[in-house]
Amino acid sequence: MSQTPESLKATLDSVQDLYSVVKTMKALAAVSIRQYEQAVESLVEYNRTVEMGFQILAKERYFAGKSLILTIKEKNNLPDPNIGAIILGSDQGLCGQFNENMAKYAKDKLQSFSKPENLFVATVGSRLLPYFKTSSYQLANQFMLPTSTEGIGETVQDILLMLDNWQEKHKICKILLFYNQPTSGSSYRSYYQQLLPLDRDWLRSLERKDWPTHTLPTFTMNWQDLFKELISQYLFVSLYRAVAASLASENASRLAAMQSAQKNIEEHLDELNGQYRRQRQSAITSELLDVVAGFEALT
Repeated sequence: MSQTPESLKATLDSVQDLYSVVKTMKALAAVSIRQYEQAVESLVEYNRTVEMGFQILAKERYFAGKSLILTIKEKNNLPDPNIGAIILGSDQGLCGQFNENMAKYAKDKLQSFSKPENLFVATVGSRLLPYFKTSSYQLANQFMLPTSTEGIGETVQDILLMLDNWQEKHKICKILLFYNQPTSGSSYRSYYQQLLPLDRDWLRSLERKDWPTHTLPTFTMNWQDLFKELISQYLFVSLYRAVAASLASENASRLAAMQSAQKNIEEHLDELNGQYRRQRQSAITSELLDVVAGFEALT
């Protein structure tokens, strides 16, 4: 059934309104990407300072004949260790397969770590939750994502409180972090990081790494207390960086989705404009023929 010029004009107006919304969302996504990328970049020096703290402690223990690596107690040799997984998704839609890809990546990786009944999962982002409700994992917690960089710190503090509860209540021996991080333009890739226990190879590399000056700094507090403080800072910076990177990736995925939508809408607008012009020309021609026919009838 063909549309009248009036109905085509109404459809054109609706599609043009949608086109304006898509362009606005595209611009907002582009701005947000840079905002969260800057948040990640701002952590470089913070992370370097924390790493240098670990390096000082590792070297001090190494020179004392008590390697820091050997003092870390791990429970990975238990037959069925409890493992906690923090998985970052999104709260907002219109971001393509962002959550679906993250859920698939996390599930594939988790299969190799432990039995489902020994896995405790915390999702960050409400749209990720449905992918894990039907799984055998124990859904321990669910967090909302911040809407700006100012809210990332609060979200990270909430996750840190959950980690303390996990280790105390469920005897979690390993904590994994899953998130998407941007690569270039509007693309991203899925990534996971073992938060705890600390990577032994990383600590070993810090023991052997040369200090940038001739004098190694010393500390006066108990090394175990310092170690705990450094771990707290390490967890904070790792989680903060992951949340910021995930939000940047979410907006990168949304930007790609909006670019695709904009192209499709432009093609649809061209088609509708063509139909509208043909309908208008047909209506004008019909009116002219009616006028000519009426004139001939009168004469």
